[in-house]
Order: sequence, then C-alpha cells, then structure tokens
Amino acid sequence: MSVPRISRTRYAAVGLVLATAGALALPSGTAVAAASGSQSTTGPLLSYVVNTKANHGQVQKVEKAITSLGGTVVYSYEQIGVVIARSTDTQFAAKLRQAKGVESVGASRTKGITASEDRVAEVAAAPTGAAAAGEEPLWANQWDMRQIGVDKAHKLSLGSNKVTVGVLDSGIDGTHEDLAANVDASQSVSCIDGGKPNTAWEAWQPGVDGDHGTHVAGTIAAAKNGKGIEGIAPNVKLAAVKVVDDGGFIYPEYAICGFVWAGEHKFKVTNNSYFVDPWMFNCQNDADQAAITTAVRRAVEFSQRKGVLNVAAAGNENIDLAHKTKDVASPDDTTPGERPITQDCLNLPTELDGVVAVSSVGVNGEKSYYSSYGKGKVTVAAPGGDRRYQIPNTPDQNGRVLSTIPGGKYGYMQGTSMASPHAAGVLALLASTHPWANADELTELLTNQAESHACPSAPYNPGGAGEWTATCEGGADDNGFYGAGIINAEKAAQWWR
Repeated sequence: MSVPRISRTRYAAVGLVLATAGALALPSGTAVAAASGSQSTTGPLLSYVVNTKANHGQVQKVEKAITSLGGTVVYSYEQIGVVIARSTDTQFAAKLRQAKGVESVGASRTKGITASEDRVAEVAAAPTGAAAAGEEPLWANQWDMRQIGVDKAHKLSLGSNKVTVGVLDSGIDGTHEDLAANVDASQSVSCIDGGKPNTAWEAWQPGVDGDHGTHVAGTIAAAKNGKGIEGIAPNVKLAAVKVVDDGGFIYPEYAICGFVWAGEHKFKVTNNSYFVDPWMFNCQNDADQAAITTAVRRAVEFSQRKGVLNVAAAGNENIDLAHKTKDVASPDDTTPGERPITQDCLNLPTELDGVVAVSSVGVNGEKSYYSSYGKGKVTVAAPGGDRRYQIPNTPDQNGRVLSTIPGGKYGYMQGTSMASPHAAGVLALLASTHPWANADELTELLTNQAESHACPSAPYNPGGAGEWTATCEGGADDNGFYGAGIINAEKAAQWWR
C-alpha cells in the first residue's frame, strides 16, 4: 500500500479540459489585479483550496473574486473560511492570491480531474469446519484481535450504540451482513463530488473494488453475530464518510469536507487510513502546499473543537517522521520525483496537533517492516500485519489482517491503514465505558493503557538485507517505533471494573 492511503493500480485516463478562448476578462471594480503582462492560459481542470476569514461576508467576497476570474465555486465552508474552487486557467492561483481578503490559494492536485480504479484485497477462503462455541466462524484467523485482548474485552463490553466512529475512507458496504446493523445512514456522506457533501445512499457506497473502507469498518465494529468476524466494538455506530475517489485519491477538498462533516455531526472518533494527496509531505515554502496545510488544519481543528478525536495511520514507507530528509513519492497524481524536505513538511493529517498517529506491528508484536515511525510522532502501535517476517500460527497462516470487504465477503490486507482502525476501535470502547471523557482524556486513557514495548536490543533489520533498516529512539514507555506501546482492548473495557 502506498501510504497510508489506498493502494491502487491506475488505468490511463484523459484529463477533462474545458476549452476557453483568449484571456479571461475581469469585471470593472474587481478586487483582483492580474499579474503584469499575464494572460489566461487554458490547462486541465484543477481544484483549488482558497483560505480566507471564517465569516459569511468575507467568504462571499472571495466567491465573487473566484467567479470574476472565470473560476467556479464548488463549495464554501464558512465555518473554517475555506472555499473550494475550480478553474482551467493556469494563472488562476497567482491572480487570486492578489484578491482582497484571500489569505492563501493552493492547487489541490497536479493532474486534471480523472477517474480510475482501486486494487482489490486478497479474498479470504470460506471457513472450514464449525467455529468453537461462542466464536465467530473466522475468529481463528483473527490473530490481531487476540493480540490486543478483544476476546477478553468482549466479556465485559461490546461498546455503546451512543458512540459513533466516522470512517473517512472509500465508503462502507451498508449491506454487508457483519456491518449493516451498525452503519448509520443518517450520519453517512460522500465528499468526492468536488468536496461538497452528498448524503445519497449510493454516493457513499464503495466504488469499483473500493474495499478499503469496508475492511477498516469491520475491524472497528463488525457485529458479533455468528456470521463471519468480530470487530473491536461491535455495538458502536459507524458513519461512512467517503473521501476516496475511484482513482484511490484523497484530495484536500475531500478531507476538508470529511472533517467538517465529522465535527458538525459530533462523531466521537474518526479513523483516517490515508495521507492527503497529492503530496506525501506538504511544505511551507511552497505556496500551494502551504495553503493545503492551512485548509486541512482548519478542518481538523474545527472537528476537534466539536469534540472529535481523530486517529490516523503513520504511513507505510518505513520513514522516520522525526528525521525527514526527502520525499520520493510526490506528487503522486502525476510523476513522483525526489525532493529534499525538512520537519516543516507535514504528512496530513497524521502530523497535525491532537491527531492520534498509529504505527503497525505484526503477530510477534514487533514493528511491521513497512511501518513508518518517529519519536514524538507515533502515539501508539497496533496490529496492522506483516506477511513477510511475522507469520501467525492460524489456519490460514496469513500475516495480514482479516476483515470485511464489499459483497458480503472477507479479505486480508496489511498496512498502517489496518493498524489505525484497531486504535479507533479501542477508543470507541473507551468512549463507551467513559462517556464523560473528552478527546484529550480519551487519548490519555489510550496511552496509559497501552502495553509498553521497548526498542529492539539489536539493530532493526528484518530480512537481513538492509532493505528495511530503521532506528528506534526512546525508552520503553515512549519511543519512535511503538509510541506509548501496543494498544489494549481488555483494559479499555474493564477500566471501571
């Protein structure tokens, strides 16, 4: 998986181009001044985030400036002072940055708006033989759940239906036998229509091969109903917030929509198993990336002010987030290249303040070979799978994580994308047993109950070839590989007992 967002195989697609003739004329009296000698140049249709003050009047002025330049206003989030716009003018951002009241403008992609498809998960074999009494048919292959004590937790609590977890992902199959009872259609939405919310049932269902979100949802709250697997908090509600388009991309406007939706609906927890495309790291010395960071941060902070605790995947590139030096995967919607970066370049939303960042471990409890890490960056660790170096003694002997996928099926996936929902599920249990706890208190409970895990005594070099070497910094209770430790569902369920 390309990290920590959806892994996909893209097909060739033609960018949508809207033809215009000549320069875009500005109405007299407009607040926008074109750059000296600049001409409107038609290019591919791009989307932009435009930041201004968070009030109705100021947003209206910015909307007028956008349309005066021939752009289109897609949606405005007055709550945070962010306007989503589109234009085919290659000089659009440069011109709009000169408008009164515009604080920053950033193209949210580098390629014209296109569509493609996701990659499917490895489908699990049907269960053979009868399940043990009280167990789900596929429980024997859920090594991840036993690792964090879910079986013991469920003797105490299955979670509360008063707790809603927002799954910001590729949608959830609302008809899946293990999920249908928990998916709340009234709180679900799609954000991939240019960044504006669409609550139609069909809009937030998974697209072609869009199994990622359904897999994540199953880890959090698959029902304990004797039909397949069981999730960490089987009684909590799930809200599908579709922020992944058919090409597997999570552009800034999608994420902004998702976080504002989560805040408006006061979800207790959100899971974010992705990074915001097209830049793995958004740097402050780039005008577009700085504007993206501002807009996404505002959306995240809005959700936090509404009481939402956001959980995010640390990434799958084995990168030390505390000592970043280069980005080799950006921009991922055109041709990625290598560029030097500094600590001011942030992975969104993982590195934003208040976000619970989760690294991945395999069945042995050691860092997964691919998992990114970093002292002061990783909050906790959770099972995400490791099919190369940590193989479980289960019927399938599959080192990845088993969960639900669309069509009433079950499949294996691995990544910090799978670790993050384990943490979100444990937080849902904590929120169920501690209904008074706010986001900061839930984070403290999560870290206090995590099982401490020290850095490895020998150099980390799985496979011995040097391909996945990494350096762990810190002590047993707080280090770069595992943060405060590996999460514990049993403790989350028994806190008051």
